[in-house]
Amino acid sequence: MGGTYPGVGLSPVPEGPASWPPATRWPQALHRAVHALAAATHGRTLPLVALSGGADSLALSVAAAEATRTRAAPALSAGVGAVIVDHGLQPGSAAVADRAAAVARALGLAPVTVEQVDVPTTGEGPEADARAARHAALEDAARRLGSDAVLLAHTRDDQAEQVLLGLARGSGTRTLAGIPRSRGVLLRPLLELTRPDTEAICSWAGVRWWEDPANADPAYLRSRIRTRVLPALEDPDHGLGPGLSAALARSADIAAEDAAALEAWAGREFDRLREEREPGEAPGLRPASGPVSLPMGELAALPDAIRYRVIGYAVLAAGGERPSRERVLAVDRLVATRSTGGSSAGPVELAGGIVSHRRGPGGYARLVFSAVRP
Repeated sequence: MGGTYPGVGLSPVPEGPASWPPATRWPQALHRAVHALAAATHGRTLPLVALSGGADSLALSVAAAEATRTRAAPALSAGVGAVIVDHGLQPGSAAVADRAAAVARALGLAPVTVEQVDVPTTGEGPEADARAARHAALEDAARRLGSDAVLLAHTRDDQAEQVLLGLARGSGTRTLAGIPRSRGVLLRPLLELTRPDTEAICSWAGVRWWEDPANADPAYLRSRIRTRVLPALEDPDHGLGPGLSAALARSADIAAEDAAALEAWAGREFDRLREEREPGEAPGLRPASGPVSLPMGELAALPDAIRYRVIGYAVLAAGGERPSRERVLAVDRLVATRSTGGSSAGPVELAGGIVSHRRGPGGYARLVFSAVRP
């Protein structure tokens, strides 16, 4: 698995390097990783690598260490740290976390911290529960250490898997956009690299990586996509051929651009429609939350994709939770029945204790979102 570096690859726990830094030239993948790091961390303070001990996050740690040593990334000139999250879900997880921390220190990363977390069961599934606990721990560590950037090591392969998951679930544009390059303090600088790239970086550095057993466990949908579905789809004889992962990642980039444009358009429409006051309503700023009222006629005139998003924004503004497509379409039927002469005025129940109903006659009809009174 180490490519041209024999004897380097998988290990029961993360190991190495024997000496640092290597005397040999950077592999091409490391050049790309360092360049991506410099771009992603511009203007950030004390970036922290989210380190699991796998090849991807170890490669990110190597790239961060080299970017710091060579001053190739200005934001890393003052150093870069690492955060290891121990979920405690597998036997030996503490040993893996401790060894990953030791590798980070050998690379010169500082500060290095191990965060132990409890993963609650929420009903969203074990992967989602672990991810939520991990992200919370990473963000807490960043606040405590004075960092505004946590570097996650997702690659183009992860992006392709995410797009396939979105397709399988019948998701919308935002989900098909895949893993975002940044969200708050979380940054993903390696989305243009592949797993072979990260393994090549680890092999060059003399680092041996650990493979999470869950990555090959068919009980998890993502693992089945990684180990069975994508290899079958990329099979040159019986599948769609090599290059599918790259094509899916490109599709994610396009979907992300489209989603951002649609959401910005819908946001402007929501702000405009919310400012249109009912007859006799006094001017003045409305509270940030509370009942939200939108004019039905103008709402109905919007393109479907924009109107559905405006409905979602209205639910959130009224204090509710992001609605499912099914609930958005249920609310939208109130708009449709108004234009076709139907009699349904609601209410439609929405997550977070919000209801939507139609109020007012004819051209003065409005769609109202409000909290359910106890």
